Amino acid sequence: MDTVHIEFFVEPFNEGSPGPHVEAAVAAFSDLGLETEVGPFATSASGDSERIAQATAVMVREALMAGATRIALRLERRPDTQPASAGT
Repeated sequence: MDTVHIEFFVEPFNEGSPGPHVEAAVAAFSDLGLETEVGPFATSASGDSERIAQATAVMVREALMAGATRIALRLERRPDTQPASAGT
């Protein structure tokens, strides 16, 4: 199964005081057992596609309900297996 990596940024963001909308976004991932890394420009997580999709849906809903004004995200699928080389 492929791994999916997500990076998301929830605004408004005040460094040192993320607010309930940011906390709700991060909780959407941790509640599904996905570890997040909160950085200065985005929060990131990786996992199987089903759990990432579930967490993303919850994150959008919960962050908006908690006051988010903008959510930017980027998803990247990272295949767990490499394709066979030509000629092998």
